Amino acid sequence: MAEQVAGFACERSLPSLKTYSAVFPDFFNLHFHYCLSIAATGEMEVYMEDLKEQISNLINQQQWNQLRQLAWNDYLIPDVASLLIGLNKADRVILFRLLPRPVATAVFSYLEKEDRNALLKDLTNEETRYLLTNLPPDDRTTLFEELPGQVTQRLLNLLNPDDLKEARLLLGYPEESVGRLMTPDYVAVRPQWTIQEAINHIRLKARNSETLHTIYVIDESWKLLDSLELSQFILANPQETVETILNKSFISLSAFDDREMAVKVMQKYDVFSLPVVDSDGILLGLVTFDDVMDVAEEEATEDFHKTAAVTPLKASYQESSIKDLVGKRMGWLIALVFVSLLSSGVIALYEQTLQTVIVLTVFIPLLLGSGGNAGAQASTLMVRALATSDVTADEWIRVFFKELMVGLFLGVFMGIISSIFGSMRGGLQIGLIVGLTMLTIIIAANLIGVMLPFILTKMNLDPAVASNPLITSITDVMGLLIYFAIATMILGPL
Repeated sequence: MAEQVAGFACERSLPSLKTYSAVFPDFFNLHFHYCLSIAATGEMEVYMEDLKEQISNLINQQQWNQLRQLAWNDYLIPDVASLLIGLNKADRVILFRLLPRPVATAVFSYLEKEDRNALLKDLTNEETRYLLTNLPPDDRTTLFEELPGQVTQRLLNLLNPDDLKEARLLLGYPEESVGRLMTPDYVAVRPQWTIQEAINHIRLKARNSETLHTIYVIDESWKLLDSLELSQFILANPQETVETILNKSFISLSAFDDREMAVKVMQKYDVFSLPVVDSDGILLGLVTFDDVMDVAEEEATEDFHKTAAVTPLKASYQESSIKDLVGKRMGWLIALVFVSLLSSGVIALYEQTLQTVIVLTVFIPLLLGSGGNAGAQASTLMVRALATSDVTADEWIRVFFKELMVGLFLGVFMGIISSIFGSMRGGLQIGLIVGLTMLTIIIAANLIGVMLPFILTKMNLDPAVASNPLITSITDVMGLLIYFAIATMILGPL
């Protein structure tokens, strides 16, 4: 069924793409073959497994010529990359060297960080030089960021003067900035050109461009005037000038913007690429959807780690050593131990009360666990809302009163249930103590969970630091204080 749907979608899209075929036949043919591969996804997977076995056999038999003669250009790059990674380390290096160089470069860009770094160790200087020269500038910058300083310097020395200048320019921008993500490979046209002249220029420069989806219009000083879709050129009168189709309603980024800004802007405006300009509006480059998706994945991973009280890993889990994993967790665990010691102190303070009314100890796990869960729920919701700009830091008052009501309703419901259990175990007084405590804890934990991310945001800290273990530890201390305060108030001094 899924294959039929995919095929239908492609069938619907191909007629509209025929508009492009007269001007950009390669684009049309690529999409056509891509659709065919999707429509037969199941068959493709089986075929790729068979191909993998065939390649392994050819490598074992040292049939290098047959490997070179395979029609690698007929395969989609992600499929070739998956095929490569599926081989053992030795065969992986051999196959990579036998791939046509343009295919090898495209595959290298698609690989994960650890796979790229592993391949580089086994390539000669000549192979590495070709690879670096033909990598898209943004992918090359990302590669340099991931490598140790000495290795990066060695690779920089392999570049020609123009590429070296370009690489140093991109590496000169702050870490995690849009400047590190952008590529200077784009197609730009002049407003005074005719549509036909612009299309001829696009056809000439297309092969070196990161994307053809968007064409930029610049003046003589390279100031960005507009960002236009390719379809606007295809559908326009060839004799008209580019100026006649300008609408000047484009969105741009600064090279010094945080890379998360690129994620938010691209998500908001639903575009495939964004131009990057300097303070004077001069076009410097562009960021594309694939780079932004990588950033979004990295940021989401970091937030997941932080919410679990784990310092974000610099490498993947598979690449991280036991020492790294211990180091990333140990600091938080030690800090949380000291917070938990406060809970022990509260229990020691009310030791006599517990000895007198021993049944109170039975409900401590219930009350603290419920408070921690409520606080973690609220914190998770608010961290995500702030990350997606669903809520802004200035809206904390509205959120406070909203969550106050949410906590009140949850607390009343949980309090009634808890009071019933308390009454069954220790009588009406104990039931009243447990019920009131549950109500108060749920309200307080809910407010702490939603307000802590706001406080961290106001302090210019990542709200994801408001991790579930931290919230739980704080609510444990608060919950014990509330529990014993209510117990003392109802039962009197003991």
